[in-house]
Amino acid sequence: MQDLKKLEKEAEKAIIEAADEAVLRDVEIKFLGRKGTLTSVLRGLKDLSEKKRRELGPKANTLRVKLETSIGEKRYDLRKKELNARLKKEWIDISRPGIKTAQGHLHPLTASLREITSIFHSLGFDAVVGPEIETEWYNFDALNIPSDHPARDLWDTFWLRQDKKSAIKEKLLLRTHTSPVQIRFMGKNQPPLRIIVPGKVFRNDASDATHDIEFYQVEGLMVDKEISVANFKEIIQVFFEKFFSSGGGSAFSVKGGPASGRGGKEKINIRLRPSFFPFTEPSFEIDLKFPGSKRWLEVAGAGMVHPNVFKNSGLNPKHWRGFAFGFGVDRLCMMKYKISDIRLLHSSDPRFLKQF
Repeated sequence: MQDLKKLEKEAEKAIIEAADEAVLRDVEIKFLGRKGTLTSVLRGLKDLSEKKRRELGPKANTLRVKLETSIGEKRYDLRKKELNARLKKEWIDISRPGIKTAQGHLHPLTASLREITSIFHSLGFDAVVGPEIETEWYNFDALNIPSDHPARDLWDTFWLRQDKKSAIKEKLLLRTHTSPVQIRFMGKNQPPLRIIVPGKVFRNDASDATHDIEFYQVEGLMVDKEISVANFKEIIQVFFEKFFSSGGGSAFSVKGGPASGRGGKEKINIRLRPSFFPFTEPSFEIDLKFPGSKRWLEVAGAGMVHPNVFKNSGLNPKHWRGFAFGFGVDRLCMMKYKISDIRLLHSSDPRFLKQF
């Protein structure tokens, strides 16, 4: 009887002091397991006399039930305590502002295209688009570049293989510039016209740090009765100053506001250098020199629309005059954000894209 009372006190103390369910499980095994202390007592009753069995048996069984109940209650308390601690830790105050989820951002080319379109829109130009698969007529012939013209060598063309049974008899190609949209637009719309044509073009050229087989161009066209080179120079001056004076890695910074020569302290320098394009006459290259720089950078080609282009569009060159220009968006984007390799723009590398 003394040993049974000692065992009860020891078990109750162990149950009370159990800090978690793992410890409580060890206590349960120690006293009530197959080889537990109380289990051994119960199994040893068979070796006692009948009188001793009648005396100790009920008390031992009562103790077993008592310990099982105490362990069950302790387990419930431990689980409740653990649940309350977890709820307290995981509690959410629904009145607090939520955590902003990570958002994507514009690709530098997309951002550049949108900015270019926005600037020209502020200057009165509408953006129009045209097909990337073009006919030989619109891509070359209508732009004063017949099949025997040596200027065709300037464009490394992707010609498309056509089914002999196709209803389209004209030769098809991936457009080498966005200039064909000039012809399409002038053929369906009467002047005065102010448009830009942003879009992708394709050249069968080797890829390197400054060239790729596909890139973006923006073509511009303005047609009216009294249009001159002076009009073009003013518009392109305003465009480049706005483009390079805004956004992250600008090629130069402007003090005192937009650098349009009307309030800004720094002004980008532009020069027109004589050149040749079959669809303009006269033609010129556009060079830029940023404040503080001694080097001129070639950025675009332009000129006054050739009379033959007007004729091919159904307009009388005696009544209308206009200028056209074109530049590579990829190159302007590289200059603006100081990107050294054009191939990075099409790499889809998140380490590169997350910088913008």
